[in-house]
Amino acid sequence: LIGKNVKIGKNTIIGSNTIIENNVKIGKNCIFGSNIVLKNSIIGDGVVLQDNCKVGQKGFGFIPFKNKNIKFPHIGKVIIGDLVEIASGCTIDRGSVDNTVIGKNTYLDNQVHIAHNVSIGKNCIITAQVGFAGSSKLGNKVLIGGQAGISGHIKIGNNVNIGGGSGVIKNIPDNTRVMGYPAKELKKFLKENKDN
Repeated sequence: LIGKNVKIGKNTIIGSNTIIENNVKIGKNCIFGSNIVLKNSIIGDGVVLQDNCKVGQKGFGFIPFKNKNIKFPHIGKVIIGDLVEIASGCTIDRGSVDNTVIGKNTYLDNQVHIAHNVSIGKNCIITAQVGFAGSSKLGNKVLIGGQAGISGHIKIGNNVNIGGGSGVIKNIPDNTRVMGYPAKELKKFLKENKDN
């Protein structure tokens, strides 16, 4: 199903039972699997979306009041750069005020969740079940192992490696390797856990 004002580039393939809602822009030479829901998005060239991805839905955000929680409005988009590959079952929220951005040539493994306003740089590799809280920012060439969690409103530099299962709760500078919860420099983590 394709909504109004959708633009799809040449040689793009779209699988069965996929829904592309109004005003979405898709580049050329893309491959989309089955059962995808795509809205509020601008997609570059050569992007691969595997089955069951949900891209561009409202993110999680509430303003708590005494007797009621009011849903925070989301008016941003999802912008996916050229040559990005997103594996099965990923969810990528639209931005609340800013956009959610995934940079060129980045790869997301299965079941990755990206919350609103997250910005991921170029040439990143993010493995299965990693979760990003809102407004976190990643540089280029960031590698993240499976089931790591990235807290909101933090900055991760360029050329950072984050071990699987780590919990990142503070900023990480460029060219750093971290692991553990809370995530700490890899050498320190290994020293503290050498007898375990």
